[in-house]
Amino acid sequence: MTHTGEDSSESLIVVARAVRTRGLKGEVVAELLTDFPERFELIEELIVVAPDGAKQKLALDDYWFQNDRVVFKLAGYDDVEKAAELVGHEFAVPETDRVQLADDEYYDWELEGCTVRVVSGSVIGKVQSVLKTGGTEILEIADDAGHERLVPLADSIVVEINTTEKTIVIDPPEGLLDL
Repeated sequence: MTHTGEDSSESLIVVARAVRTRGLKGEVVAELLTDFPERFELIEELIVVAPDGAKQKLALDDYWFQNDRVVFKLAGYDDVEKAAELVGHEFAVPETDRVQLADDEYYDWELEGCTVRVVSGSVIGKVQSVLKTGGTEILEIADDAGHERLVPLADSIVVEINTTEKTIVIDPPEGLLDL
């Protein structure tokens, strides 16, 4: 899931990206970028973010799922030519409308940019991304010199996560940071 700012006062969560048109009635097929596709049941409008960063709110007339993608029918987009204008655009919701997670769960974008330090206090870098492995997720951390370290996001290693202060404290096993 991508995280971007709508303006200085409100951040957005990108939930889908338009990949192609569908049919002749202005429908758009989009790649799902949310772990919560059921969220569309409650959405009446989406914020459309153009590749150049321009944003506009559009009413969501209808949606349905097709394989692993979502098809949107947006107000004012009633033919294939008009819908083609949206290909490559992202669809977002305000961060305030995000699905609430359990206390020990985090969105990737909440972890990205966090300063990571070991329990002794030394800083090892900032989280660049969260790698999905099908098992334990991995924090990709880079220091100021550009050296990369991979640290499993495991309870036995990650001692504390504070997304408000953008800090993560780890207690790595011997040798992990030497890899």
